Amino acid sequence: MSDPTWVSVLPPVLAIVLAIWTRQVYLSLAAGIWLGWTILADWNPFQGLQDTIAETVAVLSSASSANVILFTLVIGALIATIETSGGVRGFVHYLERKRWVTSGRRAQALAWIVGVIIFVESNITVLVAGAVSRPLFDRFRISREKLAYLIDSTSAAICIMIPLNAWGAYNLAILTELGVEEPLTVFIQSIPLNFYAIAAILLAGATVVWRLDLGPMRKAEERTRNGELHWPEAQPMIDEEILSPEPKDEIPPRARNMIVPILAMVIMMPVGLYITGDGDLRAGSGATSVLWAVLTALAVSWLLLLVQRGSDVDELTRTGLKGAGGLVPLALILLLALALGTVASELGTGVYVAQVTTGLLPPWIFIPLVFIVSAGIAFSTGTSWGTFAIMIPIVVPAADSMGLPIAPFLAAALSGGIFGDHSSPISDTTIISSMAAATDHIDHVRTQLPYALIAGGVAMVGFGLVGLVL
Repeated sequence: MSDPTWVSVLPPVLAIVLAIWTRQVYLSLAAGIWLGWTILADWNPFQGLQDTIAETVAVLSSASSANVILFTLVIGALIATIETSGGVRGFVHYLERKRWVTSGRRAQALAWIVGVIIFVESNITVLVAGAVSRPLFDRFRISREKLAYLIDSTSAAICIMIPLNAWGAYNLAILTELGVEEPLTVFIQSIPLNFYAIAAILLAGATVVWRLDLGPMRKAEERTRNGELHWPEAQPMIDEEILSPEPKDEIPPRARNMIVPILAMVIMMPVGLYITGDGDLRAGSGATSVLWAVLTALAVSWLLLLVQRGSDVDELTRTGLKGAGGLVPLALILLLALALGTVASELGTGVYVAQVTTGLLPPWIFIPLVFIVSAGIAFSTGTSWGTFAIMIPIVVPAADSMGLPIAPFLAAALSGGIFGDHSSPISDTTIISSMAAATDHIDHVRTQLPYALIAGGVAMVGFGLVGLVL
């Protein structure tokens, strides 16, 4: 739409409301997509349905989108292979032998640490952290909602502050396209000002140390201590038997069967950025590099099992396909989320939100306003990356025209995108966290929201103070 109006926010709002009301994420996303294309078809519902199907399929024509969806299936194969190899069990046994995880608090600390140290890509972070930590959380009767919160609040929050990963490459590419001099320097300057990401990570750590169980989270913890994994009406978002098969008895549990593939994946990420960027890490393709990284990890995992004579190629193939099948629901959700982002872009949802909110407050609090607008866009569209693509081209020229440093404005846009993403029930990262923890998605959203709002409040104060200092 050349001149977006208030109707542009209806599709994401419909998807959000339906997701909360019906707890059916797939249908909610599909309804939002259909409404968006119906609006673009001059409110013709039949043409809207036809365009919905065509444009959803067309998402796969984008190489980056196809890479992300294929990556999702490969990470399912990787996790299933590592679990079958006894890697996760071996790692847990190693922690027990060293007496590192002997209580529920230490199990939570492990989830937080894994979420922080695996910073290649947020989806990898939450899936690995979920696979490692879920058995320990169940053993010590810590709620799966708590696990989903911890891995969600560390994954994207840590990834957004690392310049040489998929997230960093994406945002550096935007800054480069805008003609920013020394984009890497500007990005690094924005890191200590990324108040929401920092607050979210620290609050998650404080929750582990001091057991800060707020509101719905307290009820979830009480329920789990009483021996109930889920609420009676809950619908866990994944079949644990598919994604977490029983380890093979003939393979001794070895921690290296998990650690070595993960290390290979972490190392391959910057290598992929270097290769795809023709020697320039900043110019590399994040989506392609992530796919290469997880494919490398899968290959290393296969090689370890073949060398140990724990499986043959036929068994590894079946295990990989079974694991990939376990994440087909996630791939479908990602496809729908990308399709919703496409129609929101066509409608100008993000542009409309930015236009409306920019004129509401005086210029001297423009930085907190950037944070609020970015959060609103991310919440309503369910994508932080889409929010960055909308907001960074707006705030960077604005800061430049006012003669102000770019880094605080960039930090506010990035922080707002992560805050809105954490709070939105249609966010892919939030959905993946629910899947990794094998918990009900809406229960995860409800239990995480109080923490996200607290961190968001801290960020608002921080950006307000920065705005006064400039």
